[in-house]
Amino acid sequence: MNNPLILITNDDGIYSKGIYSLQKTLSEVGDTIVVAPDGEKSGVGHGITISDPIRVNDFGNKDGFSGYAVSGTPADCIKIAFNALLERKPDIVISGINRGANIGLSVLYSGTVSAAAESVIQGVPAIAISLDDWLSPDYSYSSKVAKKIVEIVLSKGILPNIVLNVNVPKTPNGKAKGFRITRQGTSNFVEEFDKRTDPRGNYYYWMNGEFSPKENNPNIDDVAIRSGYVSVTPLHCDLTSYSSISHLEKWKELENDIE
Repeated sequence: MNNPLILITNDDGIYSKGIYSLQKTLSEVGDTIVVAPDGEKSGVGHGITISDPIRVNDFGNKDGFSGYAVSGTPADCIKIAFNALLERKPDIVISGINRGANIGLSVLYSGTVSAAAESVIQGVPAIAISLDDWLSPDYSYSSKVAKKIVEIVLSKGILPNIVLNVNVPKTPNGKAKGFRITRQGTSNFVEEFDKRTDPRGNYYYWMNGEFSPKENNPNIDDVAIRSGYVSVTPLHCDLTSYSSISHLEKWKELENDIE
């Protein structure tokens, strides 16, 4: 029987320390292959490349880490891996470890989550994992969290069309209090645009911002990680608001064609 095949990707790029730590740890679970962007693609969401060629290069470093560096987006990486690079579909895809949490409304912008979502669209279970630390991330504990969840999913499975969005807290001792099954919250970043001037006198803007918590329910993703727990949120790609359908069906104006 073959070892499970684990496809690893991210949106921070193939040079990131997070993906290196993830590959090293998951090689203890099965056969790993890395297909990741050749540079940082944070915040690109589920964008795909349709008007430019996608270039793929073998990547390796002095520590023995290897994979494919892709000129496209995280979603491109999944598409090209499934349809051109791999001899068979992987048993599971894991995207990360992202530098910084992917919680609340920021999930909609996340290339990390979108890569996992693309895998689910292709029919393969997927996990997105992020560490809530921008400045000095230590991925050792997060990698162990990833390994644990990958082993559970390979053993027990998850429902079809579901992405597990995992966020690991930053804690003083580097470990979480435990796990919480959570739902996506509504917290978001409050953006600021710093107006600057380049050497030629032209204006440009640099986006910055701070995360703005909005809820206190312990079963919300950002509340869980602020409380020191690993947040595990099941997401799906169906964006339909089913509760709104009956309301819209009452719009009498839609019963007649436009003349």
